[in-house]
Amino acid sequence: MNIYLRRIAKRDTYTIGQLEIAGQKVCDTLEDKDRGLTDRQPEDVIKRIKVHGETAIPTGTYRVDMDSVSPRFGRNPYYQKVCGGKLPRLVGVKGFAGVLIHAGNTAADTHGCILVGENKEKGKVVNSRATFEKLYKMMHEAQKEGGGDNGDDCVKRKSDQVKT
Repeated sequence: MNIYLRRIAKRDTYTIGQLEIAGQKVCDTLEDKDRGLTDRQPEDVIKRIKVHGETAIPTGTYRVDMDSVSPRFGRNPYYQKVCGGKLPRLVGVKGFAGVLIHAGNTAADTHGCILVGENKEKGKVVNSRATFEKLYKMMHEAQKEGGGDNGDDCVKRKSDQVKT
């Protein structure tokens, strides 16, 4: 399964995007500020530009690990119930560690991760938990069916102009 994230609104403190699977919009996303990083940049450049906890990950293509318990959210009762504490984790993001796809509403909740929901309020996503559950179920089913590269899901990050 390939998951595409297209950034559509880059603001001073946050970035709104649209997450697509098989060419269909699944949900909106909220990330930290897009600082123009790409996976083609050297890691030292990314680390120099990055503001910890306030920077969206570089555009690029990343494998998603669905089998690791999150140290941050793994014991949270909500995530225990929905996914056994195993949140989707992007692997191989230069200059970043522990990048998850999870529920949340504002840029203050992202800390470098990707929040999912519906962008019905300026600078926010709402209905985030219901959206996370829907997306997680889709990703989990695809993983069980071997729907990704070597059974893995893949997130392809796109800028608002570049189609990958």
